[in-house]
Amino acid sequence: MSQLKLTYFDFHGGRGEPARLAMHMGGIAFEDNRFAGADFAEVRKSTPLGQVPTLHVDGVQVTQSDAITRYVGKLTGLYPTDAYQALLCDEVLDAVEDANVKLGATFGLKGDALKEARTALVNGPLPLYLGWLQSQLQAHGGEYFADKRLTIADLKVFVFVRGLNSGHLDHVPTDLVEKLAPALNAHMQRIAQTPAVAQYYAKFGAK
Repeated sequence: MSQLKLTYFDFHGGRGEPARLAMHMGGIAFEDNRFAGADFAEVRKSTPLGQVPTLHVDGVQVTQSDAITRYVGKLTGLYPTDAYQALLCDEVLDAVEDANVKLGATFGLKGDALKEARTALVNGPLPLYLGWLQSQLQAHGGEYFADKRLTIADLKVFVFVRGLNSGHLDHVPTDLVEKLAPALNAHMQRIAQTPAVAQYYAKFGAK
């Protein structure tokens, strides 16, 4: 087995969390290299594109969160082997990443500028993405997004919805998902109750 080292912020969310969850669920040993937000300016100097997460595989540093998550999904059996099911999985990964990019653009804003930007998201793009994700979930049986089983697509959506519900995003109502896409909220709660996921967060004392 390759030596793996995942570098990402020390919090339970964001682009590095699906890969962390997948490796934990798959029993894959890895170095969980977490750092405080205040250290990002220094950490990014050693990354290929000035961003995280990065994954070292036997000392070789790889960037791009979805590429990392997909690789880890293959290692752990949480990525479909069927080409069409893999396509459905990738479609969800990319859609959530598009939403993450829009949300990420609001970080660093303050005061009225932050309120205006987040309110615009709540009134436009977020309902669009949440509605589409819910329709995809329901179109494929209502429990999982692809392959009729838990995949990295479910983990990516789980982390996204969990973040929206967290109360850590100013001007994003914590009941937004429940109001607009209740099936997604139920999906998030179901994934949270998966024994391996519950164990992962219990290890950190995280809710």
